[in-house]
Amino acid sequence: MSSAPSHKKTPSVTYADAGVDIPSGDRTKQRIKYLAQRTFNKQVLSEIGGFGGLFKLDTERYKNPVLVSSADGVGTKLKLAFDMNLHNTVGQDLVNHCVNDIAVQGATPLFFMDYLATGKLDPEVAEKVVSGLADGCRANGCALIGGETAQMPGFYRDGEYDLAGFIVGVVDREKLITGAAIRAGDVIVGLPSTGLHTNGYSLARKLFFEVARYSAEHYVNELKEKLALR
Repeated sequence: MSSAPSHKKTPSVTYADAGVDIPSGDRTKQRIKYLAQRTFNKQVLSEIGGFGGLFKLDTERYKNPVLVSSADGVGTKLKLAFDMNLHNTVGQDLVNHCVNDIAVQGATPLFFMDYLATGKLDPEVAEKVVSGLADGCRANGCALIGGETAQMPGFYRDGEYDLAGFIVGVVDREKLITGAAIRAGDVIVGLPSTGLHTNGYSLARKLFFEVARYSAEHYVNELKEKLALR
């Protein structure tokens, strides 16, 4: 006769066993909530933490409003943020990059949302990143009304993360810039850049670190600062 199969109790497996620290994530979100609320204005109708952010369009100021949106990331500048352990500037760069994208069409920024993804959430790093996002939003007069903070163990290297953003702005239809009115003889106004912001870092990293063999801490006299200071 065959013996009856034994029924051993299968141990329970939790999110924590998979590498997702929910309590740490909840504490981080509370701090993020405080930073985001500092950017709120009377048009924001929701709180941080909902599935969607609510924003009331000012139809008294904009009689024939057109919404203009854009999404972008920071790019390979994140590599420098990891190497330098400098995380507060990438958020500002992301906001400004998105603001630039809609400003060329004449739009005024209304609100911004972010996506921060990492393998293991570091609350201190996350707070610095979101602090930069909030600073950038306040400087541009837009509200940080929500976003997503994702923990995905095994997807990112330790100490690394990805950052992306989404912006919505508004412009009256008659003031929308499309390029259709450009004519020969128009004056072109150019504004100098303060340096690399988010674009161009793949080439810059190759030239500085592979070709010239500088380190991220190297001081360059011509630049009058460290390579990765900004």
